[in-house]
Amino acid sequence: MTATAVQVRGLEKSYRDLRVLRGVDLTVDRGTVFALLGSNGAGKTTVVRILATLLKADAGTAVVDGFDVAAQPGCVRESISLTGQFAAVDEILSGRENLVLIARLRHVADPRRVADELLARFSLTDAASRAVGTYSGGMRRRLDIAMSLIGDPSVIFLDEPTTGLDPEARLEMWQAIRELTAKGTTVLLTTQYLEEAEQLADRIAILHEGRIIADGTLADLKRLLPPVEVEYVEKQPSLEDVFFAIVGTRTSGTDSADESPDATKESR
Repeated sequence: MTATAVQVRGLEKSYRDLRVLRGVDLTVDRGTVFALLGSNGAGKTTVVRILATLLKADAGTAVVDGFDVAAQPGCVRESISLTGQFAAVDEILSGRENLVLIARLRHVADPRRVADELLARFSLTDAASRAVGTYSGGMRRRLDIAMSLIGDPSVIFLDEPTTGLDPEARLEMWQAIRELTAKGTTVLLTTQYLEEAEQLADRIAILHEGRIIADGTLADLKRLLPPVEVEYVEKQPSLEDVFFAIVGTRTSGTDSADESPDATKESR
């Protein structure tokens, strides 16, 4: 087993006259989170679909987990899992039933045991018997990732997995992704959220108009900017500053009715 999980060289793809990929090169190290960052229409999903054998490239090569995507698609599919932009779960079935169904389709031994282990791992045991239609967005996403782990894939592709999630659910997803790499799974993550890439990725590539225009660690990318210029500006208090100043004064143990305006002003 090599240290490289994904190797892409000169990848090109066009839809009639529209050139989506114009020679993409990237390398993903095993057991890391690689973030493919770009705006809508940059070609992120096209890259993932080619790597997942759902789409054929016009030119270039791609190797996933040691298998050529074009020549050995069956072997690639056995090594990977794909989670798209929307959770691919059956809302009528319960969480456990969704997991057992996928385990049986993948011919995994003891599907129910595997389902229960994944439910516990992703904090879904209490909701295991409920219909997925009653789950929150974050719970559906966690279940979706749990389903993608059945069969222990070496590489997982997450195509904008936090799209449409609220801030709390997004944090839950981030934690789930960190747990994946802690267990040695390789994650290729596409996102348009800068903070997401900054928080999760060991390495970041920026895809723009079908080309990788920057690739490196966060520190590498920051070094591309000119030196920081320090400027001092007058800061006006925000409503948050006012709120906590007032709350702090009134909860300091002093009866606010006995305070003079001058004392209140000084405490601020």
